[in-house]
Amino acid sequence: MKYVIVIAIMILGVTGLSAQEKGKIRVGLDLGYVFAKDGGGALFNLEPKYNLTDNSNIGLRLGYSASVSDSENEFDANLSVLGTYDYYFNKGVSSATPFLGVGLGAYILGDISDSSSTVVSLGSQFGGIVRGGVEFSKIRLTLEYNIIPKSDLEIGESIDNSYFGASIGFYVGGGKWKK
Repeated sequence: MKYVIVIAIMILGVTGLSAQEKGKIRVGLDLGYVFAKDGGGALFNLEPKYNLTDNSNIGLRLGYSASVSDSENEFDANLSVLGTYDYYFNKGVSSATPFLGVGLGAYILGDISDSSSTVVSLGSQFGGIVRGGVEFSKIRLTLEYNIIPKSDLEIGESIDNSYFGASIGFYVGGGKWKK
């Protein structure tokens, strides 16, 4: 998988195309991997955005993530609705555009089973995201950390809901970087 990402970066790095223009709307679609404790999973994000400036935008991220822990056979899933802000470090001279972003919103957590097979609802939590990455043309590579408070269970235990993810995606719209 590492080699595929490196090759994609090299190919896209020579295209010379990037896009974002003040006042334009763009929509992103990301697919990725969730790094879970002793396991892993998948993530999917849909994010419409509005370009505030040529180098920044605000958006609404609608996300889904699911993961499985190999050691305990636990399945974890959540939905998220976050307001986001991204800043792009583009001077108009490179096809690679690094960015940093943050977001705040609601995470709707799935149900889990405890050791006695009792289903426990984790409800919803207010949380956030810190992310960074690079865009090449209309392709986006992102690393993200979703910060979600722990859930306390009735049996005196707590579950860590935060997770780290990596994704690759694309977007449509947004205009062109001004050079």
